[in-house]
Amino acid sequence: MDTAVENKKKATRKKTNKPKYNKETYLNWYELMLRIRRFEERALMAYGQQKIRGFCHVYIGQEAVSAGIESALKPGDAIVTAYRQHGIALGRGVSAKAAMAELYGKKTGIVKGKGGSMHFFFAENKYFGGNGIVGAQIPIGTGIGFAEKYKGTDNLCVTMFGDGAARQGALHESFNMAMSWKLPVLYICENNGYAMGTSVGRTTNVADIYKLGLGYDMPSEQVDGMSPESVHEAVAKAAKHIRAGKGPYFLEIQTYRYKGHSVSDPAKYRTKEEVESYKEKDPIKVTEKGIIANKIATSQEINKIKEKVKAEIEEAVTFAENSDFPDPSGLYEDNYMQKDYPFIKD
Repeated sequence: MDTAVENKKKATRKKTNKPKYNKETYLNWYELMLRIRRFEERALMAYGQQKIRGFCHVYIGQEAVSAGIESALKPGDAIVTAYRQHGIALGRGVSAKAAMAELYGKKTGIVKGKGGSMHFFFAENKYFGGNGIVGAQIPIGTGIGFAEKYKGTDNLCVTMFGDGAARQGALHESFNMAMSWKLPVLYICENNGYAMGTSVGRTTNVADIYKLGLGYDMPSEQVDGMSPESVHEAVAKAAKHIRAGKGPYFLEIQTYRYKGHSVSDPAKYRTKEEVESYKEKDPIKVTEKGIIANKIATSQEINKIKEKVKAEIEEAVTFAENSDFPDPSGLYEDNYMQKDYPFIKD
């Protein structure tokens, strides 16, 4: 082979392997994903100790979705999602302390211990939950997008749902309205392959969920959800389209949950081989390996992040365990009431 051609190929390969983003971005992705993973692991432990009760759906395996979304948004953008939402909430700036205390049902929780695992809410950072009813957040997010357009901002609302919720009629009503009115909504389906214990292939003839948007002429794409880079790039592209006033965008982010649907699900409907194949794509391990291999940061810097996150989660658990439960009288606080409604009496 000609030496000049070979040298050109080597130069191209070297250029291709160059990190796409700066050190700060990679370390931010890594730290957030690790924070989510360690938080969820401790939540599972506390649930086993019966310190957390009720429903609990962990985000283990899907961390790259939260990381990539957050790095591509700007202050002012909103997010609304479903009940597998601890990771999204932590990405939105909910502290590990407030999140863990909420799981414990303590009054120091993000919604004073009243919401539990599925119903976080953080108005300061425009995080609208955490919604327990399957698919109910889709029209909510559409409404938030309508409000932003009505107010004349260039903000958008990221409206997230799972592959199971993609079967809801509310999705089609929302898609139709959003496209008709060109609303600034980024719809994201986190497709982890299973609606509770039922695979996508058993619930629909349209296994490529992104195609649902095409029926409304909505720009729609599939995204690798095991890579924060891929998620970031897809969300940034969609956000640019939306902020230009061109209307909504739909991303099917293909991801995977390593645990069952909830803590009570043994996930026997999946083979061990399937789970192990996805663990080879673990976004945290792959990102850490890439950071070290590409000399973006040293192993010492990575270890500092690990120690920082470990201490943060331990502090969150201590905070939750030492916090008080809400006073029963608080049941009547923070509730919406229309005083002139005919059936309301003083």
